[in-house]
Amino acid sequence: MKRFATRRVPGKRSQRTMNRNPRLVPWLALVPVAAAVAAFSGCGKPQSRAPAGPAEVATVTVLAERAVLTTELPGRTSAYLVAEIRPQVNGIIQQRSFVEGSDVKAGSLLYQIDPAPYQAAYEQAKAALAMAEASLPALRSRTERLKGLVAIRAAGQQDYDEAAAALQQAEASVAASRAAVESARINLSYTPLRAPISGRIGRSTVTVGALVSAYQPVPLAVIQQLDPIYVDVTQASADLLRLRRGLESGRLQRDGDLEGRVRLLLEDGTPYPLEGTLQFRDVTVDPTTGSFTVRMVFPNPDHLLLPGMFVRAVVEEGVNEQAIVIPQQGVARDPKGNPVAWVVDAGDKVEQRSLELDRAIADRWLVTKGLAPGDRLIVEGLQRVRPGDAVHAVPFAPAK
Repeated sequence: MKRFATRRVPGKRSQRTMNRNPRLVPWLALVPVAAAVAAFSGCGKPQSRAPAGPAEVATVTVLAERAVLTTELPGRTSAYLVAEIRPQVNGIIQQRSFVEGSDVKAGSLLYQIDPAPYQAAYEQAKAALAMAEASLPALRSRTERLKGLVAIRAAGQQDYDEAAAALQQAEASVAASRAAVESARINLSYTPLRAPISGRIGRSTVTVGALVSAYQPVPLAVIQQLDPIYVDVTQASADLLRLRRGLESGRLQRDGDLEGRVRLLLEDGTPYPLEGTLQFRDVTVDPTTGSFTVRMVFPNPDHLLLPGMFVRAVVEEGVNEQAIVIPQQGVARDPKGNPVAWVVDAGDKVEQRSLELDRAIADRWLVTKGLAPGDRLIVEGLQRVRPGDAVHAVPFAPAK
């Protein structure tokens, strides 16, 4: 007996299979309902968003003001006067009469070289001078007598000439002896070494009993006058040309009260309490650096400034009566690195301006081109706007 196989249609379940799995029936019944709900909800209109108002930015009004322009120049201090103590005669140091690091007065005794050999040489020179002077009267009298006898032809001319030559030799010997005495006296006066200037003396390179030689290369000690004190700074020649152009164009003006006055900043940034004066500018530009030296003089009564210290001199260049100075946070940079600013025009729209900056004054920029008095400069909210956008400008309130 043959059995016939049951044929199944792919993708369809037989009624018998569905009857065997009753869980599929409720699920299949919900599919048309969900599709209908989705179709009904899709027919609705999309919700519209409320249009956003103009972005709010903080602005400052650009004003022209009086600005004193200064420049900081790096430099170092140097002593007003420097004296290196060197012996002018050979000898043994017998005494040292100062305390290292103390202040000394001009003319005070510093070292004493053994004067005994120079005292003896001085006495010997004086004795030689006395001997030369003792022979002069007799030679002078003999010459005068022979001169009278020659006049009456009682003596020969040869005798008179010999007597006159001997007198001249004796007078020359007296002059040489006097010079020897003076030389011996000078050498004797060099045995005490005295301070040529008033100031502060440093350490001593020799002690008592040391042998020193005349004009030796190593000084025995160094005296430096610290009040007043020099400050030597370097300035680029290009800065000097820029300053002159500003004065000639009238953009900068000299202030009689500030001209020649200089302030000083110490190594740690603190200001020096006393003002100095500009003494001179060097007349030669260093070809390797393109700069020249400017020397200033500062009072230093408390010896706060010591030679060799690094300082920064604040030099008053001039006064700009109509300076445009804006906060640094209102200046941005374009992709090329050029400074730009964004302002709000009369129609409350953003406008971009290209700037030319001169220098920084504290936390602000000095602008030479690009802004005018009355412009509203955006200092806050730059990230939310673009050129041409309408904005709502409010006054900038800096944080205290």
